[in-house]
Amino acid sequence: MIDLWACLGLNLMAVSIEELWSMSEQTLVGAYADARRKFIDKKFARDTQRARLEWMRAKAFINTAGGVTERRMAVDISEELARKGQEVREMTRDLDLLKADLDVIAMVIRLRGPHALAPVQVDDAAEGEPERDNM
Repeated sequence: MIDLWACLGLNLMAVSIEELWSMSEQTLVGAYADARRKFIDKKFARDTQRARLEWMRAKAFINTAGGVTERRMAVDISEELARKGQEVREMTRDLDLLKADLDVIAMVIRLRGPHALAPVQVDDAAEGEPERDNM
């Protein structure tokens, strides 16, 4: 699901928490950013398809003759709308799986703590007395 995993030669489903934990910080943050980007893209695509489906249902409802009950039944039995609805459900499932992957990566980043993300560098000048501003 995540292109970065493919770049690393890792299959996302085969990656364990221990492997995520032992990844370098840059790789882990890159994986998070890539997963987040993919999640947003897939969510946008799913929401767009969902809106198109609702538009198609509304259009079919308006273009069908008869009362409200007959119109609703015509929309409900439409094979094209049923197929589009199934596609949206499949997109939602894929989105949920990607969200779970994203949550796992975020959890590993949080568990490592903020000190793991920013290594502290000590200068020789900083070891002595702190500098004072001469104002």
